[in-house]
Amino acid sequence: MAKTAAYSTDVERLWTPWRRAFIEGASGNGSDECFLCAKPAAHDDRANLILVRGQLVYALLNLYPYNSGHLMVAPYLHTGDLAKLDPAIAEEMMRLTQRCVDVLQQAYRPEGFNVGMNLGKPAGAGVPDHLHIHVVPRWTGDTNFMPIVAETKVLPESLDQTYDRLEPFFHNA
Repeated sequence: MAKTAAYSTDVERLWTPWRRAFIEGASGNGSDECFLCAKPAAHDDRANLILVRGQLVYALLNLYPYNSGHLMVAPYLHTGDLAKLDPAIAEEMMRLTQRCVDVLQQAYRPEGFNVGMNLGKPAGAGVPDHLHIHVVPRWTGDTNFMPIVAETKVLPESLDQTYDRLEPFFHNA
């Protein structure tokens, strides 16, 4: 006779309620408005997870991070067309992306990075009409069964903790 596993009340539960909107396909701000336009226009950087503003672009924490420290670099200009992007915006986006990598190296000491853009829905763009560069710190073994089986990523800190950890690196340089 085969044994069946008894349900244990001692099982650790990993709650990730902030991911519900992402799983259900909601936009970043709960409306049809582009959240990459709305966040910098609100002028409440901490509430909108904006870590640093440049003249043409800004960097913010991803509301649905792949790992702690997952940043996005976006232009203030609402455009999804990389080929026609003003060279000055493209240059500032890359400079800020480099700065984000440097800050994340100092704050988190990752072993590597994923840096890139998803252009168009078929390529995985969640916001195809507003360009942005993802900067994701990576560590050996940071991928496991949780995202695949449970559609859940286990993160060791809250977004507020990540903001507090990174913000001084952007403003005390």
